[in-house]
Amino acid sequence: MNNLEVYTHPSVESVFKKYPSTVRIKIVRLRTLILETANEEKGIHVIEETLKWGEPSYLVKKGSTIRIDWKSEKPNQYAIYFKCTSKLIPTFKTVYKDTFSFEGNRAIIFQMDDEIPTAELKKCILSALTYHHIKHLPLLGL
Repeated sequence: MNNLEVYTHPSVESVFKKYPSTVRIKIVRLRTLILETANEEKGIHVIEETLKWGEPSYLVKKGSTIRIDWKSEKPNQYAIYFKCTSKLIPTFKTVYKDTFSFEGNRAIIFQMDDEIPTAELKKCILSALTYHHIKHLPLLGL
């Protein structure tokens, strides 16, 4: 385990507070998985938690941005978003086609009552956090 430094922009907390309580629990769980995964990777020492497009976003050096959100127009689902021009979602669709539901080339979608396949999701998160080191590998090393 590292001593991960988390730099949180003050506006992030206000976004978490705006989610309905049942949603907040789910989004905070995704946040926890992102921070746990970053802390477990020996090459990651700092993560920035900020807002991009009004959504909680996570950035590390040599990584690809991860965002998490729930949208009121789709109240029964929430998502973890990855950069749509990367190889991330296309690779996840190949490796985890029977594990996750996807939205285009940008997100893994969860229904509110889904059990999150934690080990598999953490592998996806790690792929994003280390993307610029692994993007040349077949199936990103998964």
